[in-house]
Amino acid sequence: MKDKPHYYGHRQRLKEKLGKDSTSLADYEILELLLGQVLPRRDTKPLAKELLAEFGGLSGVFRAPEEQLKKFKGIGPGVLIFFTLMREFWTRIAEEPMNGKEAISSPDVVYKAAMARIGNLSKEEFWIALVNNRNKVICWERLSEGTVDKTAVYPREVVALALRHNASGVILTHNHPGGDPSPSPEDTERTMEIAALCQDMEIRLLDHVIVTADRFHSFKEAGYL
Repeated sequence: MKDKPHYYGHRQRLKEKLGKDSTSLADYEILELLLGQVLPRRDTKPLAKELLAEFGGLSGVFRAPEEQLKKFKGIGPGVLIFFTLMREFWTRIAEEPMNGKEAISSPDVVYKAAMARIGNLSKEEFWIALVNNRNKVICWERLSEGTVDKTAVYPREVVALALRHNASGVILTHNHPGGDPSPSPEDTERTMEIAALCQDMEIRLLDHVIVTADRFHSFKEAGYL
């Protein structure tokens, strides 16, 4: 029988260490074990350290675009699918408060869900949360996709969707891939247009939240709504 790979014992020790005290593992060891789930026949320690050095931390690794990840030896379809699964897993957790069980009382719930879902995208997406008269979410979905610095959304589309779901309130959100959540003049103008039409239709525009990977801007908190 051939000897087991040299990293086999190391990986076993890491697993034992994880079981005894998960906080004792370094970031590269956590990533090393995760990569080991899809690369069981490879020493994943060097790759884990390379990725962390390149992207600055665990969150940076999992937010990294596929095109950048593909440049690393050992990153193939299996790892890319695994990272996609992990991102979707954590996004679903962030979106759980949007499931309608509790009323939304602040922009926190929306911006956290939006940051997880669209904050790291390279193109703009516009999402909408519709709520009932108790501010419980009855719909959370993408309204439109755009380019790196623009996404088209029309007031009539927002109102039409709200009417279709019998919603009494609307929360808008979109991302700024450039990393600055400050609203552009176009963002402000369009928000005011939507607010005016919603008011005419007796629909509450509760907020418009602009997000990046780690920051957000709330029109309501800024005093516009």
